Amino acid sequence: MVKLIHTLADHDDDVNCCAFSSSLLATCSLDKTIRLYSLSDFTEVPYSPLKFHTYAVHCCCFSPSGHILASCSTDGTTVLWDTQNGQILAVMEQPSGSPVRVCRFSPDSTCLVSGASDGTVVLWNFLYIYFNKFIFLGGEQGLQFFQLASCGQDCQIKIWVISCIHILGFELKYKSTLTGHCAPVLACAFSHDGQMLVSGSVDKSVIVYDTNTENILHTLTQHTRYVTTCAFAPNILLLATGSMDKTVNIWQFDTEALCQAKIPDQPKQFTENWSEDDVSNWLCAKGLEDLVDIFKMNNIDGRELLNLTKESLADDLKIESLGLRSKVLRKIEELRTKVKTLSSEIPDEFICPITRELMKDPVIASDGYSYEKEAMENWISKKKRTSPMTNLVLSSVILTPNRTLKMAIDRWLSETHQK
Repeated sequence: MVKLIHTLADHDDDVNCCAFSSSLLATCSLDKTIRLYSLSDFTEVPYSPLKFHTYAVHCCCFSPSGHILASCSTDGTTVLWDTQNGQILAVMEQPSGSPVRVCRFSPDSTCLVSGASDGTVVLWNFLYIYFNKFIFLGGEQGLQFFQLASCGQDCQIKIWVISCIHILGFELKYKSTLTGHCAPVLACAFSHDGQMLVSGSVDKSVIVYDTNTENILHTLTQHTRYVTTCAFAPNILLLATGSMDKTVNIWQFDTEALCQAKIPDQPKQFTENWSEDDVSNWLCAKGLEDLVDIFKMNNIDGRELLNLTKESLADDLKIESLGLRSKVLRKIEELRTKVKTLSSEIPDEFICPITRELMKDPVIASDGYSYEKEAMENWISKKKRTSPMTNLVLSSVILTPNRTLKMAIDRWLSETHQK
């Protein structure tokens, strides 16, 4: 299901971090360099390695567009690089001068955060950074709902749920613990669809988990020293793992085998969204398989099913038996009751602020709130560039898929169905 397809061994010291864009892989090391590789053949690009830092490089990350790479170092700086040519765009010095251990872009690329060894966190306004004006901001880029994975000296990975309870506050709740490692866990990362979680450990192993079942899918043991970093590619099923053995391993997943290993998809839980096949499956489950052909010939999907009446069953579908029509109507009424119950129980964070309906394809806007993608696109195209929630001007019209929220909604639907 997963195989090692390439090993990169260009760094002269421990590999500290690796990160993917849609076309590149970046790695950084104690050897003070950042290296860039093409995903097409994993050859190093002509302008790699990138050199500026005077001490170990601890972290590197791409902007959401992939056009800019950020790196941070023990030398107390965070550097922005142009990924097209390797040129330096900006150098930001941590105000305290402390070693910078981590850096990340906001989903809309307007901000960059850097965290240092002394516990300080600096949020940089990216628009000002780009024009070489450096300022410290105390603002925050919030999300309505997402999952967080943490790892540490207890040899475990803990999953947390973070929700925005009001405009100025967040709520953190413990969800579950993943086990499997026998030594401290140094790194963990979600796949971009949220379906897998990978971790690397002092025990030299890499473990891939299914986030829905929390079962172990794979244990990879090719590294010869501590595994310090791991990352999934955004658009293809590739995994990169880095180690103190100075190498980066590239792993490829077997898509077909992975799909077969997954739990079969649950049917769509909201009846109005059912396809004709979903209706057929429902009929069979209710002992009404003799009606499948009739319903298919009349193109009855979920929405049509809920609108059926005793008259339409008799006149349109030509069901002659009064007893059979009554049975179908009773089952449909049960569905209608369930739909009303589900609608009233939907968690607020799953409801689009614009449509006031359960989100199917949630996205994050630059105001930090999540919306149904189609509704927000219509809002932006037909109205001024203002936030539906705050009425303030949106700093960007870029919409970022909220995969974690989508996964949470799907899980809630599945659990509701099982009740």
